[in-house]
Amino acid sequence: MRKTELGEALRELRKASGKEAKTVARSAVMSASKLSKIETGKLAPSVVDVESILTAVGVSEEVKAEYMEAARAASTEVMAWRLLARMGYHKGQQQAQALEAQMSLLRLFQPALIPGLLQTPEYIRAVIARHGLTEDSQARTMAARLERQKVLYDSSKQLRFIITESVLRWRITSSPIMAGQIDRLISLSRLPNIDVRIVAQSAPQNDFPSHSFVIRDDRLVTVETVHAEVVVTDPRDVKEYADKFEGFSLVSVSGDEMRVMLGAIRDEFLREQETG
Repeated sequence: MRKTELGEALRELRKASGKEAKTVARSAVMSASKLSKIETGKLAPSVVDVESILTAVGVSEEVKAEYMEAARAASTEVMAWRLLARMGYHKGQQQAQALEAQMSLLRLFQPALIPGLLQTPEYIRAVIARHGLTEDSQARTMAARLERQKVLYDSSKQLRFIITESVLRWRITSSPIMAGQIDRLISLSRLPNIDVRIVAQSAPQNDFPSHSFVIRDDRLVTVETVHAEVVVTDPRDVKEYADKFEGFSLVSVSGDEMRVMLGAIRDEFLREQETG
């Protein structure tokens, strides 16, 4: 069921109940204007919105279960990378920047690459060079990613990053650039609003790093898969990712211990450069 169809179905349920829109809106703790926009498909309802409306309308538990399942399905959006490529990867960076402007807390788990917000220009170039973009598209994407990094210096936002140790050793570029990238991580980790943690390969684990994900506040999760970016807004699903993040946080190293670890890996790259 598409979001517009969901809104229409909620309207039909309300009409069948004989209740006026203003009465349902009041019981659902939302404005009549918001309910109208949901019913006409102008506003996509959250899972919480749908549950509140169904409760206000007074449907049976069977009907509620059916519509809640549809709401949860509608709350997950998928954007195939090929479609984003047509739009321009820089547009994706701009959309992410808009989301980050509205948030107060970011939690990012990354088992594959240095997080984009923490990447050096050289590292960014090495990453986007693998997408087969034109020179103009590469330049736009790089500029947009660097523009996003301004959020790092916004003291009103808390930014938490968890990176697996394998990310630091994943050789997507030369030893000198990897050493410089790790130096940047050390530097950024000293900012008061930034928490960088490393999950060491030697640490006993109770979970698996399936893929990267970003949690913005407690309302939205972005997941990167091989073929697409998945956006999740169902509160129950968001909580699953938050719990997973906290689980990895408990077995990660931070602060001075983390910086000592980063320094040792950086020095390995520097020695390679000297002997290469």
